[in-house]
Amino acid sequence: MINPRLEPMFHASAPSPAFEHIGEPQRFEGPRAEISRDRDLVWWRRIMPVLKSHRVTFIGAITFSFVSLIFQTLVPKILMSAIDRLTPGNHQPIHGIVVAVLIIGLFAGVAGYLSRRFLFTTAYNVESDLRNLMYEHLTWLSFGFYDRVQSGQLISRANSDIRSVQMYFTFAPQIIVQCGIGVIAFGFMLSINVTLALIAMITMPIMYVVGIKMRQVMFPISWIIQARLADVAAIVDENINGVRVVKSFAQEAGEINRLADASEKVAWAYTKDADIRGQWAPWVQNLPQLGLALVLFFGGWMVTLGHAPIGAIVAFNAYLLMLQAPFMMLGQLVMMGQRARASAERIFEILDEQPDITERPGSIDLLDVQGEVVFNHVRFGYGDGADILHDFHATIKAGESVALVGRTGSGKSTVARLVARFYDVRDGSIQIDGHDVRDVTLPSLRANVGLVLDEPFLFSVSIRENIAYGRADANLDEIISAAKAANAHEFIEQLPEGYDTVVGERGYTLSGGQRQRIAIARTLLVNPPILILDDATSAIDVHVEAEIHDALESLLEHRTTLVIAHRISTIALADRVILLEEGRVVAEGTHEELLASVPLYAEVLAQTTSESL
Repeated sequence: MINPRLEPMFHASAPSPAFEHIGEPQRFEGPRAEISRDRDLVWWRRIMPVLKSHRVTFIGAITFSFVSLIFQTLVPKILMSAIDRLTPGNHQPIHGIVVAVLIIGLFAGVAGYLSRRFLFTTAYNVESDLRNLMYEHLTWLSFGFYDRVQSGQLISRANSDIRSVQMYFTFAPQIIVQCGIGVIAFGFMLSINVTLALIAMITMPIMYVVGIKMRQVMFPISWIIQARLADVAAIVDENINGVRVVKSFAQEAGEINRLADASEKVAWAYTKDADIRGQWAPWVQNLPQLGLALVLFFGGWMVTLGHAPIGAIVAFNAYLLMLQAPFMMLGQLVMMGQRARASAERIFEILDEQPDITERPGSIDLLDVQGEVVFNHVRFGYGDGADILHDFHATIKAGESVALVGRTGSGKSTVARLVARFYDVRDGSIQIDGHDVRDVTLPSLRANVGLVLDEPFLFSVSIRENIAYGRADANLDEIISAAKAANAHEFIEQLPEGYDTVVGERGYTLSGGQRQRIAIARTLLVNPPILILDDATSAIDVHVEAEIHDALESLLEHRTTLVIAHRISTIALADRVILLEEGRVVAEGTHEELLASVPLYAEVLAQTTSESL
């Protein structure tokens, strides 16, 4: 039984002057910036605000990368001077040149280290910000969104897609700076020999055309790859979460086949991607080598005619080799860019999604709740589907316990979800103490409406943390008292670590009845003035259910309770019964009155009883 000293904690709360959220406060400050909401911008410009929020490290990375490459471009010209000094008849010392090369190499190495350090810091911070932006947005989206989107798809977009964007922001600045440094290298080449410089750069226009064409053909296959990777993630997620169903129907082989089919589609997309790379990558990689061959041919001819020194040819080769690396990476940059673009657009599909359930301007906090709930000619259906509730009209008085009875699919659970405003009605209204639920703030509404579902979800943490989920500041005495009210204390005490026992994923290390009792305790600890039990004792043994009911009877006297019931024992908790048929109220009264005067009521009870056996 409940500790008498703690029992008042479970009675309806006394009026409070202002709404205070009892959940755990958010300690995380959130990302420094959000993506641009202008959908007409190209993908990287939409992410640019996030990147700008890390401008210090990003600018530092670009600056040090540029400095490092500047030092590297000085080496070939110094090398040319050294070679000219070593030609026959020239006996000038080169000690100073050797020292200069060593110093330049040291500074280039330090600058390169700092560049990579700042660049990777920026890229991983951007990745973290995008992931947090997506998760924060997912927490605000409405239930209708989750009804139509697979969780595996969301996991894929929050991981592999964001990682593709992060990799692009890691390598793209380096490659772009290296390509940009080509302008400086070209300036040095012009200062040495204008003719050779123009010959060396003759392949650049071809490189530009190839890059444009390559980008056009890479984007579609990049999108397909990311989409099919998400399909694989969705199948794996479903199989892990539904492993009990898979094994109970011995469908392991069928699920392996389904995953194999999805994997084959991914393999085809990757093969197609490799085929496209195989066609275009050689152009990007070998065109700079054509420029090197031209320099060697024409440069050698000029040296034999005495129009250019040998050192100039060596310097040109060094500059071309220096330019060859970024141009070879240019093809990779194009491929990464197209994959990042495809991934970014898949991320934007989530971030651009707007919640269906929002607070109206001027919404008020729901305070001093007495608990009267009025369903005023409600009409509702999920998504674009047909109506489930038709002109549903009912009143639950403050402090009254009402059982909602009906056949499977008659809309009983839907009524529970509408009270907590998980969905909005299509027509009519739902009022609590005279306030339309659409006119009050969501946190205050859901703090006053406690909902225990027939399929309780438990987190992979301790039982104590699961019960205190809605009240992180609850002490152990309060948690134990809530567990006793839900008849859960006895079995919890028998567990190896008692209230500190960590349950498995979704609580599957416990029985269905144990999970339901912990879910009831979790809601009772929050102490809502309106309590909805959506078949919350369906998995509990009849004898245990009777004990829970004994504990609940005194608690329900002080709060408004809506019981969605299948068992007669559960209906006994209610003062009044509402009979629902095809989304309409067809009768209401006490259990005895309906049983005596409404044949449909007895028929529904017989059907639901047989289904539960």
